[in-house]
Amino acid sequence: MFTGIIQAEGTIAAIEPKEGDWKVTINVGKLDMSDVDIGDSIAANGICLTAIEFNDSQYVADVSGETLKVTNAGAWKSGTPVNLEKALTLQDRLGGHLVSGHVDGIGQVVSISQDARSWRYEVEAPIEICKYIAAKGSICINGISLTVNQVDGCKFGVNIVPHTRQETTIKYLEIGSTVNLEVDLLARYLERMMTAPQPNQESRITPEFLAENGFK
Repeated sequence: MFTGIIQAEGTIAAIEPKEGDWKVTINVGKLDMSDVDIGDSIAANGICLTAIEFNDSQYVADVSGETLKVTNAGAWKSGTPVNLEKALTLQDRLGGHLVSGHVDGIGQVVSISQDARSWRYEVEAPIEICKYIAAKGSICINGISLTVNQVDGCKFGVNIVPHTRQETTIKYLEIGSTVNLEVDLLARYLERMMTAPQPNQESRITPEFLAENGFK
């Protein structure tokens, strides 16, 4: 698990195709690797990757064919900047929201505008995950935990404060750029609770029950 609070900006150092998938070497920038072990998870642009080799300045991970298909990792090349975050520990502050590192879909940036010292980004999400995105809810974009400002169909907007823009790769995005999206875990669990078959009993969680308890 992760928090969506980016710890360093890294870059793709090398990509080695391996029988349909990739072996990727990532430069970690300022990421502290002193507490990393083989098998630890380090997210790159919101994708949970397992470190199979590492040193103070790099780590190596296998990227499966499935990951290449369902994320924007397939567009990586040497020099591509990536957001990095080590896996959450029980001693860490949960400054963002709970993030699994499992990408739900690929979105596309449709507009970028400046708002005082901040920047507003509008992203269009795949129709399959639109229902999980709610105003004032959480969304993970390329590994960054963000609050949804507004939703219009499958388009949603987020506000990027100067620190986040400076410390992450979001500053490199342009209109048309693709981004990895992970929706709030709570939305997925809530849907499952509402739709899963209940053996010999009627679920108490109904749209009416949710509305009565403030979920609208």
